[in-house]
Amino acid sequence: MKNKWLIAIGIALVLIVLWMGGLYNSLVGVDQQVAQSWSEIQNQLQRRNDLIPNLIETVKGYAKHEKTIFIEVAEARTKLAGALSGNNMDDKISAAQGLNSSLGRLIAIAENYPQLKANETFVRLMDELSGTENRIAVARMRYNESVQTYNNKVKTVPTVFFVSMFGFDRSKPYFEAVPEAKETPKVKF
Repeated sequence: MKNKWLIAIGIALVLIVLWMGGLYNSLVGVDQQVAQSWSEIQNQLQRRNDLIPNLIETVKGYAKHEKTIFIEVAEARTKLAGALSGNNMDDKISAAQGLNSSLGRLIAIAENYPQLKANETFVRLMDELSGTENRIAVARMRYNESVQTYNNKVKTVPTVFFVSMFGFDRSKPYFEAVPEAKETPKVKF
């Protein structure tokens, strides 16, 4: 009789260990999905960051008196480059949002110069930048979906009891638009 109890306890322990291993593996999977999604955002932000100097130089030739926007974009770009090299996700999100705001004003200014809009180099750069912005939007959407999956996973029973024990974050931050993004950029001459 004693052997049967020991066997039953042994089987129960093995099942618990297997179940916890499966739980851990599923947390690793959703955590890696968030990391991969964030990596795609960084990839697209870097692509945009590489295009900006060319766009600025093209626009500068036509809008020489619009110096403040170029300074703002350069500062935002520098802040994003610094944030991308760090590990703080909130800083990266904030820097990307700051660059979005500056780029919106730059594009609004560029659209006020008809001869610039006809320039082949400018048109090509704008197409590239527009395509990149679309890619960033898709990457953000995928990232937020991954974060939602992760956050749902770590906040549900029984996973919620093991998250800290396994060394995972209790939640991941969403990539949200800054309040200024809801306003139309104003261009003043």
